[in-house]
Amino acid sequence: MNHLLLDTNAYTNLISGDTNVLTVLSDADTVYMSIFVIGELLSGFKGGNKEQQNRSVLNSFLKKQTVKILSATLDTAEFFSSIKKALQNAGKPLPVNDIWIAAHCMESGSMLITFDKHFKYIPGLLIWNPEK
Repeated sequence: MNHLLLDTNAYTNLISGDTNVLTVLSDADTVYMSIFVIGELLSGFKGGNKEQQNRSVLNSFLKKQTVKILSATLDTAEFFSSIKKALQNAGKPLPVNDIWIAAHCMESGSMLITFDKHFKYIPGLLIWNPEK
């Protein structure tokens, strides 16, 4: 089973035509979208002049058969708390939304597709490295 979770920047790169992201997604059984990623995207859309067009593209993507939306659960909160505490102990704070996204990744057993390097500080998180 090949489960992937798109970070906000990976979704943006995909929509912009990044063939590396498209290639890695083409092998996925399931592509997860965290509700926190969707929130970041919607927030970004509101700041631009193509909000309705961007929402339409996102809605079409979310309707694909292999795409599943992850909502927050009590289990997500447990993963979040463990990750946040580990980062605090290591002196490596991350943005709160990124901790939630990592929690969804770990909860779903997915690999995170991201271009943010700070996710490497999260122990046990599987990350797709675009430099490979």
